[in-house]
Amino acid sequence: MFAKKSNVIITISLVILAIYKPTNVYGGATEEQMKSAANLMRDVCLPKFPKVNKDMADQIRQGNIPDNKDAKCYINCVMEMMQTMKKGKFLYEGALKQVDLLMPDSYKDEYRPGLAKCKDSANGIKNNCDAAYAVLSCLRGEITQFVFP
Repeated sequence: MFAKKSNVIITISLVILAIYKPTNVYGGATEEQMKSAANLMRDVCLPKFPKVNKDMADQIRQGNIPDNKDAKCYINCVMEMMQTMKKGKFLYEGALKQVDLLMPDSYKDEYRPGLAKCKDSANGIKNNCDAAYAVLSCLRGEITQFVFP
């Protein structure tokens, strides 16, 4: 299972690296590159949670976050793939790195303080899916240019 997850993360990382043009490496991703990476994550996580259909995933992407187990676990799956959650813990430093790598520059100034405000939002929550939901809900409230795969 671990090897399979590692291969998926490596594949996504290689795809992200492949779509970067040398001029974009230091300036973050373009909107198109960000969406391509997001779609890869969705394609991995959606089949794991059959009760989360494409329409529900689109609602989450738009910031309408349903309060149900399957949606929460889908969110956790995506956040773990982004390396921003691990075993119910929000990886603040990893999230900052993802902002720098995967987001266009126009998003970064708002995301960094939003991440800082939400870095402790999963503290004390034992269930991994509930923790991811808490973090994403906090981010949704703090960031007006909210995006999620």
